[in-house]
Amino acid sequence: MHSASLYLATVLIWGSTWFAIKFQLGVVEPEVSLVYRFGLASAILLLFCLFTKRTLRFSAHQHGFIAAQGLFLFSTNYLIFYWATEWLTSGIVALLFSTVILMNIVNAGIFLRQPVHPRVVFGALIGIAGIAAIFWSEVSTVEQSESSWRGLWMCLIATFSASIGNIISARNQLKAIPVVQTNAWGMGYGSLIMLAYAWYGGVDFNYEATISYSLSLLYLSVFGSIFAFGSYLTLIGRIGADKTAYAAVLFPVIALGISTVFEDYRWTLGAFGGFLLVLVGNYLVLRTKATTADHPVD
Repeated sequence: MHSASLYLATVLIWGSTWFAIKFQLGVVEPEVSLVYRFGLASAILLLFCLFTKRTLRFSAHQHGFIAAQGLFLFSTNYLIFYWATEWLTSGIVALLFSTVILMNIVNAGIFLRQPVHPRVVFGALIGIAGIAAIFWSEVSTVEQSESSWRGLWMCLIATFSASIGNIISARNQLKAIPVVQTNAWGMGYGSLIMLAYAWYGGVDFNYEATISYSLSLLYLSVFGSIFAFGSYLTLIGRIGADKTAYAAVLFPVIALGISTVFEDYRWTLGAFGGFLLVLVGNYLVLRTKATTADHPVD
């Protein structure tokens, strides 16, 4: 599958998961929903690997890095983001998460010795500015309160966790550990981590037996986890963690498009200008000249 198709699939799917997650909140605690989501995704992927006769045998050392990916990318970051939404609006959370592209640039340089492209950094800053413009009505009204600062730091910690998970995935691919099998085991580890945390915290394991909760859980497990993470992490191996992370800047734009249809979101001139900035940033990031270890989107 071409990189352009993987990139588009990632953006469209994850942009829609913002809407699906709304149906997960309320009755079932977030950590329990994450156990269900990544547990189901892991089970499906493991069965797929068995059916297609893909090897699932890895050394203890390899499993250690796969488990680390599960910790940082398939559990911890999601839970912290859920907590942060108690104090911040979705627009602020989207803006803070878009900084993952800058974190990936820095972390890839530190841990993977990948070069930093000034054009990618410039494009990332333009994209983040675009997201800030789109959500300016929420950004400008953030209260200078203890709870707001707590939410801000939690979002940045969650974003950093996701970035470390991205870098671990890139490292695993450099070590020839396939994405599909890594996700199969990694999502299982992530689910077990959330299970242990929920059990330790005395959280009730209930289930909301409604069509909306069940369908959204299925969508998040199959599309939001299996297909989106599969596409996203494959892209990290192909074009680098810096360029791939720009998809995080495009997620909120897709989410607002869905909100326009289902929630009567009204676009303002500032939001439209921000959208144009996001597109310009996307062009600059993905059109950076390739090096031997860094290839542009096909």
